[in-house]
Amino acid sequence: MRLIVRVLVTAAAVGVAAWVLGGIRVDGTTGRQVVSVLGVGAILALVHLLVRPIVRTLAIPLYVLTLGLVTFVINALMLMLAAWIGARLDLAFRIQDFWSALLGALIVSVVSVVLSKVVGD
Repeated sequence: MRLIVRVLVTAAAVGVAAWVLGGIRVDGTTGRQVVSVLGVGAILALVHLLVRPIVRTLAIPLYVLTLGLVTFVINALMLMLAAWIGARLDLAFRIQDFWSALLGALIVSVVSVVLSKVVGD
């Protein structure tokens, strides 16, 4: 149940990022958009669960060197990876460039934290 809530929160955050930023698009009909956002939310939750811990461990020297600012870059790369996987699964979610991914990852992070506090455990 917790995983389902996490996926829904992440999907809502991705939807907000796509709505706010012009560089992140969800194309198609409303039904296709909903499926795409839910799909990318599930993919992003899995990427954060499986890939992100490995990347964070390998990037420890960069965390120290940049005083943690590399976190933003890693989150943007995770969002881009989720979009790439989504494109392979024929989801209508596109990210224009790295800067859109960086701002999108920031929005996804903030919205996810707020929604997680609202939803609770």
